[in-house]
Amino acid sequence: MSTIAFLNIGMHGHINPTLPVVAELVRRGHTVTYHTSPVFREEIEATGATVYPYPEGTVAVPDPPTPVTWMEALASTAVRLLPTVLGDLRRDRPDLIVHDSACLWGAVAARELGVPAASSFTTFALNRHVPSPTRGSMDLLTAATSRPRSVQGYLRSRWELHRRYDTRGLPLLDLADIRQPLNLVYTSRAFQPAVEDFDQSYRFVGPSIGARPVDPSFPVDRLQDPVLYASLGTVFNADRQLLRSFATALAPLGGTVVVSTGQTDPDALDPLPANVLTRRFVPQPEVLSRAALFVTHGGMNSVNEAMYAGVPLLVVPQGADQPLVARRVVELGAGLSMRTQDVARGSVRVLARRLLHEPRFRTAATTLREAQREAGGYRRAADELERYLQGAGPASRSAPAVRHSEAE
Repeated sequence: MSTIAFLNIGMHGHINPTLPVVAELVRRGHTVTYHTSPVFREEIEATGATVYPYPEGTVAVPDPPTPVTWMEALASTAVRLLPTVLGDLRRDRPDLIVHDSACLWGAVAARELGVPAASSFTTFALNRHVPSPTRGSMDLLTAATSRPRSVQGYLRSRWELHRRYDTRGLPLLDLADIRQPLNLVYTSRAFQPAVEDFDQSYRFVGPSIGARPVDPSFPVDRLQDPVLYASLGTVFNADRQLLRSFATALAPLGGTVVVSTGQTDPDALDPLPANVLTRRFVPQPEVLSRAALFVTHGGMNSVNEAMYAGVPLLVVPQGADQPLVARRVVELGAGLSMRTQDVARGSVRVLARRLLHEPRFRTAATTLREAQREAGGYRRAADELERYLQGAGPASRSAPAVRHSEAE
């Protein structure tokens, strides 16, 4: 059996899809270590992996999370973390490093140690047809001119990395798209845009959904059909009035309306109709298994989980890759999309009624449900990693990360 090290940035959307994969690898007898923010220790340890928490205060999530500030944060975090990470990895001597596609320090560590690496894409696979937010472009250049301090911080960190470590083959700018000879993408080929343009290094393994701990505090017995579910995720701080608008718009259409408020205090939404259930966090796969409709920000994990359950979507993008995800949902007929500013104008109820009563949306969602499940999920991801390990001889251990053009 092998030792496999996972390195990740400290965000739920990037960590959650890897957890069932880690649990499956442990079940198969592999030793797995996981390097990430300490707040995720408990849920990672539940998979059977050994957790190496990053030192407190070393991982900075940019505010605002624009492409330029994100690039600066990733590069400066790599400079701060690599001495600790490399010390841990040299002690454990992993046979394989699996890092997030935006985890620069994971890719650098693999180069330094001469260890085969795989990249984990928790959003779409990226190329010229599915552009990365940090790829070289006029938009990025224009954004950079308004944040000269972020640009200077990025350049200082990249120079420091170049001076101290082996960074050959890693992208100069595009830190959201760090590729390797094996790239795991946690969605199906059916949902990936321009899928025919990706080579065999990309494995579209589908949503990685495993068993999650039961939440005894969530009143499943109170759910009455049809269940309508609304959530804007955990990264973007949802406006109280926006969440309240969802609740009041959906209440007349549903038996139970479940609203996940994330960082917002549920009590701040009161008063609400009697059939509205608010919680900061809900057992999302369990709720989606009962839902007739999902109102979402369009985070990739949430959309993947909804499609896995065959639930039509009303997507209200808030930022990041969410507009692209929303467009893909609409293209495939599995839902509708709307702008945040239109929520207060009464559009939510109109669109939700269409999604509930026009059969074509449920039909398209059911088709995607089959594609998502047939992709293989976390077991397929574990299979791909094991096959990659079997073929990773000495030549693979010294090979650089896949090089690609910034202008691609």
